[in-house]
Amino acid sequence: MSSKETQESLIEFPSDFPVKIMGARSDDFAQSIIAVVLRHAPDFDAATTEMRLSKGGNYLSLTCTIRATSKAQLDALYMELTAHPQVKVAL
Repeated sequence: MSSKETQESLIEFPSDFPVKIMGARSDDFAQSIIAVVLRHAPDFDAATTEMRLSKGGNYLSLTCTIRATSKAQLDALYMELTAHPQVKVAL
């Protein structure tokens, strides 16, 4: 990692990094979000995805813990997730 990357990020790479994605509950939400995550972290194991329904059952949150390799990887993942029409919040 370059010293510039070190200065721009407080995260040490590579590291396991949880990404939480929330959106309206639908039949294809989890599958479409996992597809996005896999584009940016091809070694992500979809079977490890944690899913939780909201109290009212209208929203679904997914936690995908990826092996983050760089700030650029995380930035690209968050950009695609936040642009996704089904995503309300990505943390």
